[in-house]
Amino acid sequence: MSARILVIDDDPVVRGMLVEMLAREGYDVDEAEDGRAGMKRFREHPAALVITDVVMPEQEGLETLMQLRHTGLPVKVMAISGGGRVGPDAYLNSARTLGADAILAKPFGREELLELVTKLLAD
Repeated sequence: MSARILVIDDDPVVRGMLVEMLAREGYDVDEAEDGRAGMKRFREHPAALVITDVVMPEQEGLETLMQLRHTGLPVKVMAISGGGRVGPDAYLNSARTLGADAILAKPFGREELLELVTKLLAD
């Protein structure tokens, strides 16, 4: 049985690319367009790994990360960001402080992403 991964990103192109890339590797992938929808999907079908963008409308990734940590479930979280007006580092450092298991700045390569996913799911 493959690990379940939830991808949360408001950019449909990025989200679609991530879903397709992970599905090709054999993962069971679900998706959501923002943190609020992502938490609803997570409650319905918990995932082993959540990959969430940090800067999104409705509910940002940092709030989503905190909610995931409060579920008490053993979920790994990877925060991704291209930044906003300040660049990705500030957002990603905040995500790390709030408990993200891994952070990744956009744009990133396929191998870099898959290596992190493999590592997180092996821990």
